[in-house]
Amino acid sequence: MGTRQIEFQIAADPPPRLDKALSRDVPAEENLSRTRLARLIEAGAVLIDGAKARDPKAKVAEGAFVAITVAEAEDSHIGPEDIPLEVVYEDADLIVINKPAGMVVHPAPGSPSGTLVNALLHHCGDDLSGVGGVKRPGIVHRIDKETSGLLVVAKSDAAHHGLAAQFEAHSVERYYRAVCYGVPDANDPRLRGIKGVSFEPGNIMRLTTQLARHKTDRQKQAVLFHGGRHAVTRARVVETFGSPAGLALIECWLETGRTHQIRVHMAHAGHGLIGDPVYGGKRKLAAKAFSATTSEAVRAFPRQALHAAVLGFEHPVTGENLRFEADLPGDMENLVEQLRTPLT
Repeated sequence: MGTRQIEFQIAADPPPRLDKALSRDVPAEENLSRTRLARLIEAGAVLIDGAKARDPKAKVAEGAFVAITVAEAEDSHIGPEDIPLEVVYEDADLIVINKPAGMVVHPAPGSPSGTLVNALLHHCGDDLSGVGGVKRPGIVHRIDKETSGLLVVAKSDAAHHGLAAQFEAHSVERYYRAVCYGVPDANDPRLRGIKGVSFEPGNIMRLTTQLARHKTDRQKQAVLFHGGRHAVTRARVVETFGSPAGLALIECWLETGRTHQIRVHMAHAGHGLIGDPVYGGKRKLAAKAFSATTSEAVRAFPRQALHAAVLGFEHPVTGENLRFEADLPGDMENLVEQLRTPLT
């Protein structure tokens, strides 16, 4: 594998730590994050005035000459595949995709190909400058295979770490649309008795629990109140269906982003999502609330009715505020239209 050498001088008033000074002054086109630079320092790949630097916390003087040896990005072991993608936005640092239901984000033992990463390797080609030294897309968040909607992926090391920091800080705006059983309402005495469920002004349901992998079913997440990872979901009703109302189109937004978070939280509240095979998305509807055709459409919906509709974040390189919206996909739009059909 080849290497290249990056040379530059430390500018005036350097930060107190070497890794921060290098991150500030390294040429922007090199796309080296502070985390990557710290690793390079520890690997002995950074020379300061001809001497190896070993401590990312060391001080460095203005005018010091820096030489960094960087390995050329390796090709990923994952193969590119010519799979159509709906690209919502793309630049040199990142790409936003509207993922269809049925597509896995990253290859795994059960899904070695046909994934979003395979498709991105083909789509981006040589535009991938390298994430962690490998020419691969930088996955900073995921949505489930059968969930549709917006996903941002890094194309450079700097973008990868910048986006990851925003997700870790919970500053990314993420709104989902879903169709659930029942109608979440602050006046429902049943909901007032469920631990972790509360309501905020505007009839916004707030779910606050811990989440962890289920003890016996490793494919599921479970609600806990001790241990696990802190998780907060908010949901509000957008539209109700049935006479009397027995289903609702809801908007959910995440304060945290845990595996299956919306699905397991809504099921915990007794408002599981239509079509959810893991958390109980097959329920009988009140016979008089919907027509037979509508009830069958609900029963036959083949996936969890969940769509990542809004994604907003700060561009990790330019600082620009970006916000994207994706309409409901055809299957969910058709379901909602059927639910609106008057009972005759």
